[in-house]
Amino acid sequence: MNQDSGSASEVTNITKEHQSAFEALTSGEYGNFALFSCFVNGEPTSAIVAINQDGEEYAMSPLFVAVTPGMRLTDHDGVEP
Repeated sequence: MNQDSGSASEVTNITKEHQSAFEALTSGEYGNFALFSCFVNGEPTSAIVAINQDGEEYAMSPLFVAVTPGMRLTDHDGVEP
């Protein structure tokens, strides 16, 4: 886990890269995002991806993935929402 710049009791898994991607998505300034149908560990899901030109090809970088039935989402105390 990464530690936030706040107090020692504030622990987060949110990285600077996550924060930058979220800010880019919510700013409305960029148009290179897409919703992409995919699989995570064999389970069907979707992801928000950034699409960037890489030479003559295009590269997709996954930013956020939708929760699948096999994922267990919890807070830092192990409590499910």
